[in-house]
Amino acid sequence: MYRTHTCGELRKEDKGKEVELAGWVASRRDHGGVIFIDLRDRYGITQVAFDPKRSKKAMTHANKLRDEYVIQVKGTVTDRPSDMINKKLDTGEIEIDGQELVILNKSKTPPFELDKPEFEANENTRLKYRFIDLRRPKLQHMLELRDKMIRMIRQYFHSKDFREVQTPVLANSSPEGARDWLVPSRLYPGKFYALPQAPQQFKQLLMVGGVDRYFQIAPCFRDEDPRMDRAFGEFYQLDMEMSFVEQEDIFNIMDPLMVKLTEELSSKKIIQKPFPRIAWHEAMEKYGSDKPDLRFELEIRPITDIVKDSGFKVFDEAIKDKGVVHALKIDKGAKFSRKDIDEITEIAKERGSKGLAYIVVDKEPKSPIIKFFEKEKIDEIIRSTYASDGDIIFFAADKWRVVCESLGAVRDECGRRLGLKDDSKAAWCWITDFPMYDYSEIEEGKIDFAHNPFSMPQGGFEALESKDPLDIVAYQYDYVLNGFELTSGAIRNHEPKIMYKAFEIAGYDRKEVDARFGHMIRAFEYGAPPHGGNAPGIDRMLMVLMDCESIRDIYAFPKDGAGRDVMMDAPSEVQAKQLKELHIKINKED
Repeated sequence: MYRTHTCGELRKEDKGKEVELAGWVASRRDHGGVIFIDLRDRYGITQVAFDPKRSKKAMTHANKLRDEYVIQVKGTVTDRPSDMINKKLDTGEIEIDGQELVILNKSKTPPFELDKPEFEANENTRLKYRFIDLRRPKLQHMLELRDKMIRMIRQYFHSKDFREVQTPVLANSSPEGARDWLVPSRLYPGKFYALPQAPQQFKQLLMVGGVDRYFQIAPCFRDEDPRMDRAFGEFYQLDMEMSFVEQEDIFNIMDPLMVKLTEELSSKKIIQKPFPRIAWHEAMEKYGSDKPDLRFELEIRPITDIVKDSGFKVFDEAIKDKGVVHALKIDKGAKFSRKDIDEITEIAKERGSKGLAYIVVDKEPKSPIIKFFEKEKIDEIIRSTYASDGDIIFFAADKWRVVCESLGAVRDECGRRLGLKDDSKAAWCWITDFPMYDYSEIEEGKIDFAHNPFSMPQGGFEALESKDPLDIVAYQYDYVLNGFELTSGAIRNHEPKIMYKAFEIAGYDRKEVDARFGHMIRAFEYGAPPHGGNAPGIDRMLMVLMDCESIRDIYAFPKDGAGRDVMMDAPSEVQAKQLKELHIKINKED
């Protein structure tokens, strides 16, 4: 037996016990002939003292120890000297009087020091040696929380009579918003599987199959560029679906779980229960985002009617071109310097705005645009935005979507600069009533699905036939926490007639729908129940609850910022024989 106890469990009441510990040498210190070792495992750290007066043999081995050696120690639990008590450690009142020592494995000098703040080590170095980096207490804590989260999710859904079902990883290609990972078939040359972006179609087929209440911790695969809150290539989500439900039923199942996870996995205080529900159009107009950070109350206000025919060319031209003018009041924003305002304006421009106008509110308001307005009009603008002395009001004038998104970006940046993003708070909300369609980001002027293509339009078939596609609202909803989208969900389209029409509007003819989704159509023709669900991202949720700087911090083995696995050297070339078996030729451009 290598150990009878772990390095984090022994306490003062264990004094006198004979114990065996095993772990890694976190540090070695020589104090006048007595060698002290901090022995570390996933449970904590215990100090071991080797005194040559009590064990010369153990002392001989202790002199050879270096950081990260793997050792086994046998000894007696004793009190630490009063001047060596470490209140930061759970084991800080005791130490082990080391009597036997076995070196189980030696270690090269690690490429970075584990007891130093991680910012002192290059991230790619840490990722290359991730098997060492994982020994950090911070990452051990992350793995513990991740495991606890998944156990809590499983326990919750099992208590609600859900059935956990694993769906296939080799699936078909589907237009779900991102590039598919394609897998060539050896048995069927020229044909490909796709790794599922989500188990969307499978979970709907489970509803048709009578499963009624389904969930799984599902791996999902998308060939998307990585970013702070999106890992490269793969992620995990809590996938769930229910039959014979309406939107409210989904909310009522999900909210108690999110409260439980927040309160038991973090120290954050939920600022509003029940979680607010905000329609997409209202969220965009009021906060400039469909994932608003509600930890602070800065709100955008429409002022088009107030400034109409003002004589200020920028506003007048925007309104004449069927645009809008919105205002955003920033509390105490007057302390922004000219440089701050220029930087904030650039952020608005990145979202399509031509620029920002502003008024600094004071006894005598200050602004380059003051000269274009009567005093009464300026006073009306200030009243309409509830501004007071010391505030600043930003204005944007353009098409509705551009104005909303640019001022939303300004709101977010001002919240950051003013320290309003309080990490001790958890601001959950539902965003509901998403548009069914939007203009394609790829093909100019083309109508495409704005959200999930299998969602039920509000108003059903009649809405698809009679309304402008851009005015059709779907039974679609997102969970948002502190400005991060954590889930997408919907009440599903379960009627073939509606499904054909919905895809027709997005440019798919009946033949293409049958080719891609014939299995769904067939299933719906044999008695599909009304159903709906959602799929919170486990990785992103844990990232927000732990206040991580990057989603890479909550994976055991993440890719780097460029999508590479520097530890396993992936992606990498494969042998010509493997390509031949798959009937693939590589065309290398000069």
